[in-house]
Amino acid sequence: QVQLVESGGALVQAGGSLRLSCAASGSIRTIDAMAWHRQVPGNERELVARFTSGGSTMYADSVKGRFTMSRDNAANTVYLQMNSLKPDDTDVYYCYAIVMVAAGYEASCWGQGTQVTVSS
Repeated sequence: QVQLVESGGALVQAGGSLRLSCAASGSIRTIDAMAWHRQVPGNERELVARFTSGGSTMYADSVKGRFTMSRDNAANTVYLQMNSLKPDDTDVYYCYAIVMVAAGYEASCWGQGTQVTVSS
């Protein structure tokens, strides 16, 4: 079984910064993909950033130049550094991963989400 645990969400003023973390644990052989999404209740989940198969990082237009996704492979952890935060960034942020589990099959999973609230 694989678990994703996010942390780092908080209330912050517009213009401020936060760093979200997502730690993967369990019977993981390899992590094949990881991404950050966000969602306001009642809306569709929006892709914020992901690592591409080519080794680069893709960002939603709304966060380009402000958010940076990075990873610590040894710790099976990804981060989302969010700078110049805006009230529109207020959402629940979810980590998503596709992993090869020890049993030899691929599984996708979501974290429980972490709330980011940006006040104006």
